[in-house]
Amino acid sequence: MFTEGFIFDLLREALRIAVVISAPILIAALLTGVSIGLFQALTSVQEMTLTFVPKLMAMLAVFWVSMSFMTRTLVDFFQVAVVPSIAGS
Repeated sequence: MFTEGFIFDLLREALRIAVVISAPILIAALLTGVSIGLFQALTSVQEMTLTFVPKLMAMLAVFWVSMSFMTRTLVDFFQVAVVPSIAGS
């Protein structure tokens, strides 16, 4: 059966996978936001949509590029950690 230690290890690994999967998208949003903020500060252009649209496009582009990595990481997690533990109980 599932022990307390096993459940904590599984949750810890799931949180690590969530951070690893979300990191590329969050880094793209951060870099885009900082560069647009710097541009706005240098040019005194204060338009709200200027930050939203490029950030959204950068996040979608990074998501599209890293989709295979995200899928492979999740499939490996479920095949290695979750499925054998459920089949073994």
